[in-house]
Amino acid sequence: MLAPPAPGQRVPRQLVLDLPVREAQALEDFLPAPCNRAALEAVLAWPRWPGPVLCLVGPEGCGKSHLAAVWAARAQPVTVRPCDLVSPSAALERLGAARAALWDEACEPADERGLLHLINALAERSGHLLLVGRLPPARWVLTLPDLRSRLAAAPIAEIAPPDDALLAALLVKQLRDRNLSPAPSLVEYLIARMERSFAGLRRLVRALDRAALATRRPLGPGLARMVLDELQALRESEAARAETA
Repeated sequence: MLAPPAPGQRVPRQLVLDLPVREAQALEDFLPAPCNRAALEAVLAWPRWPGPVLCLVGPEGCGKSHLAAVWAARAQPVTVRPCDLVSPSAALERLGAARAALWDEACEPADERGLLHLINALAERSGHLLLVGRLPPARWVLTLPDLRSRLAAAPIAEIAPPDDALLAALLVKQLRDRNLSPAPSLVEYLIARMERSFAGLRRLVRALDRAALATRRPLGPGLARMVLDELQALRESEAARAETA
């Protein structure tokens, strides 16, 4: 077994492969909080949705895909991709005989008629479509009046920015998904200094995981300080490039 480096010793880094991490995505693994409770309740209200479409909206890393996975385990939907909506016939072929469809990372469709026919077919079957994306359809540029009307009538389940309690809980969960167990004092240290967003949390977790593997150091204050400094330097570099672009 390799011993950890001595204090002050320069730490060599080894190559770390970006292997996929299996995140727990069952309902019991979802962390309810004031910022996501309304969205959770809206998704769990299925199949008693008020219409054929529910729009699940929120920033990167906020748990939209987790909620979509919870719904998919219940509704058993077909997964819709942009290439499935290039025409009405393509959309209906993809839907087949299903009564539920899920479009994650939903955006403006290349062919609006394809999406409209998909929604109409599900409505005729008393089925449902879950649209998951960062922007609500009201901010899409749509030219088809019937599609605009359909989506305007769809309820929006929005996930708001996180508070400190949720950030701390998510930090612990995502680190444990990577077999890392932070001490409570380390969690407090990180929360007080990290970028306060869902996306920033994901970047921090990935960076901590990679640094722990590359340096063979335990997850402690020293490693956390190093990672936070690197992330801050990266943000400053990106901001400087954006100003000169």
